[in-house]
Amino acid sequence: MTDTHPSGSALPFSHPLRVAELPTGRPTQFELAPDAAECAAIAADLGIQGLRKLRFAGELAPFGKHDWQMQAELGATVTQACVVTLDPVTTRIDDRVDRRWLRDLDQPAGADEVEMPEDDTIEALGTVIDLGQVMVEALALALPLYPRAEGAEIQTTVFTEPGLKPMSDEDAKPFAGLSGLRDKLGRKDN
Repeated sequence: MTDTHPSGSALPFSHPLRVAELPTGRPTQFELAPDAAECAAIAADLGIQGLRKLRFAGELAPFGKHDWQMQAELGATVTQACVVTLDPVTTRIDDRVDRRWLRDLDQPAGADEVEMPEDDTIEALGTVIDLGQVMVEALALALPLYPRAEGAEIQTTVFTEPGLKPMSDEDAKPFAGLSGLRDKLGRKDN
């Protein structure tokens, strides 16, 4: 893992652990709780309105001879814009995050495209495991895709040129008139 974002900019939060310095005889406990400024940077990076009470805690343990596994709990309170009204919507996120880093994971050399593995909790082991990057990624995946304020509903809006009948949802159904056409064609055959 690197300390830069895929866009080339610096990560909003980083907590790298050098694999060579991790104890191999016991799990390493961790707890990350970014401060207000770091939460603001993470929120800006994720494109959300606000982030507070972010906590990522768990343990990183040896897995086999050369590999590592992590089990952690992610907790956060996020504020996003409602997809209907754009009003702020606050959501509490509590998620379990499991990851494994494998030394001998096959990585195609020089490939422009990489196929997603079936198990999305597995990553290639490098020299550093960045728990901050894992936390931000897990938070991004846990965000509600379509946050909606309580009681917000999409209203039907109809647009048309003056003097014309607006097209309704019923008019837009592609097979709505087929039964009538079938009946007309059936009568001509008789």
